[in-house]
Amino acid sequence: MKIEIWAEVTCPWCGLGSHRLDRAVERFEHGDEVEVVHHSFPLSSSFPVGERFSVREVLLSRYGMGGSQAEASTRRIEALAEAEGLTPYKVLDNLVANTDLAHEFLAHASAEGRNREAWDAIFRAYFGQARPVFSMDDLLDLGQEIGLDRESTRRALTEHRYRRQVSDDAARAQRLGATGAPFLVIDGKYAIPGAQDSDGLLDVLHTAWDASHPLTLTTDDDAAVCGPDGCAVPART
Repeated sequence: MKIEIWAEVTCPWCGLGSHRLDRAVERFEHGDEVEVVHHSFPLSSSFPVGERFSVREVLLSRYGMGGSQAEASTRRIEALAEAEGLTPYKVLDNLVANTDLAHEFLAHASAEGRNREAWDAIFRAYFGQARPVFSMDDLLDLGQEIGLDRESTRRALTEHRYRRQVSDDAARAQRLGATGAPFLVIDGKYAIPGAQDSDGLLDVLHTAWDASHPLTLTTDDDAAVCGPDGCAVPART
């Protein structure tokens, strides 16, 4: 079974949604046969490159959400994350910026066989440690932590080698019905928008598994069985 998840690096529901998917797969009895692949769904391209903003000022300037409203909304996400084992999970007291280069970094890491390691590391750094993950140096440091060669990574990012792939990934998600992130697709058939809870995700995993592994009934007219009308005596034993 293949599960694809599209996400934005600085989206708090994406970090939590990725965690919930992990928990669902861990509980799934066929979890060792599940492949999870992360893809990019950039939502921060409108931010000027090289500038960073506090979550508080962005919530106010873009959404008119300030003061107690911003506090209540973001603290709720933090509380949900903590209840599900993600702690600390820093949302309100964090920075946001253009994440285009971060997504190119993630595509490069994926090409080097480190899709899962890179996405886990970037969520852990950003939400767990409130570390910036936007500049070249930020990303080179993160790459070294997961075993990527620093100079090879620098060349890939300087040349924007994976810019087209990031764009294509997001466009594919939109064709599949995504209007935001996170967005999951299971076996190319089951689309799940938003950060669904792990119980709901587990139910969909069972549905998808059963659909792709139908039970085949073998028949034997002489089988010895009991039914509502009693027990049959087979013609031969």
